[in-house]
Amino acid sequence: MLFDYEFKNYNYRLILYILSLNILGVLVINSATGQDSAQVNKQIMGIVVGLLLAVSISLFDYHRITALATFIYIGCVVGLLAVLFFGENVNNATRWLKLPGIGQIQPSEFVKVGVIVFFAWFFNKKQAKLNYLTTLLLAGILLLVIFGLIYEEPDLSTGLVIIFVFTCMLFAAGLSYRWIFGAMAVLIPIGGLFIYLLQYDKVPFLKGYQARRILAFFFKEEYAEANLQQDNSIMAIGSGMLHGKGLNYTANSVKNGNFLSEEQTDFIFAVIGEELGFVGCTAVIILIALIVYECLIMAARTKDMAGRLLCVGMAALLAFQSFANIAVATGVFPNTGLPLPFISYGVSSLISMYSGIGLALNVGLQRKISNY
Repeated sequence: MLFDYEFKNYNYRLILYILSLNILGVLVINSATGQDSAQVNKQIMGIVVGLLLAVSISLFDYHRITALATFIYIGCVVGLLAVLFFGENVNNATRWLKLPGIGQIQPSEFVKVGVIVFFAWFFNKKQAKLNYLTTLLLAGILLLVIFGLIYEEPDLSTGLVIIFVFTCMLFAAGLSYRWIFGAMAVLIPIGGLFIYLLQYDKVPFLKGYQARRILAFFFKEEYAEANLQQDNSIMAIGSGMLHGKGLNYTANSVKNGNFLSEEQTDFIFAVIGEELGFVGCTAVIILIALIVYECLIMAARTKDMAGRLLCVGMAALLAFQSFANIAVATGVFPNTGLPLPFISYGVSSLISMYSGIGLALNVGLQRKISNY
């Protein structure tokens, strides 16, 4: 039956943590956009739609969804191809589709969750032969198709997020340590060679601005102009000190004078640091950590490989994307464009994250192997 669940297992804490981030996000977006009611109302609408979607998905057996994994993968590929052929170009990037009656959406945000669903099904199906070379090669090719389409937008940061999530799911599925240590033995020297060649403009698959951002991270003095946004972000966070300058602070704010770009999305953590201080930053990090922890706990409690991988995938997605956003704002990572989950402005990101959370909630409702 559709609602044949023990609702004492429903993870209400997870919803509470997410809503707390949403409320904080709306307040900070209101400040970052100069109290732009259109953007604030759109974000609130995204929260409402996302929450309703998450609750609806959480009551639908995730095994029925993973059974459609092949169609979901094809849908991801078709969506990304549609972006390349019919997408809206904004700031020299083609990442958005404009749909009648819906408006502008970013398919790559939904692909993140689609990839989690597909590989949860794939690794569950192939678990007996997971460490076979043929299985790993097939998985790699399937991942490379998605990565290549996202890279062409160009959106390298989202592509790297998907690779990280895939790697975590592969490890959780039972990848042999022989493959792990072997991969490290190959990738570490390649990484050093990559940085060396990058200095001499010998990496053809990176665009100019992408190369400068990476080089600026390793050679800060030589590429000081490329670090300007991050330097301003660090200064803003530091100026907030313990309690911050208060919401909607405008005098001498980093929000004024183009000190930051996309402060309501990529650099929203800088606004949090400036206006809510160390206390606000810590609250955000704790709430995100609690969400990731709840996903991992649900993964540990399920006896089903597909369910475990769905939760691990969502935990990896939320953890890495949150870390990357905060790391960019604090100068720990090279400058890249990733939203802070459940806080940054963006309806596509909100709804996609909520859909993934809905799947994780359904996994938490089921603690035994299904017949599907």
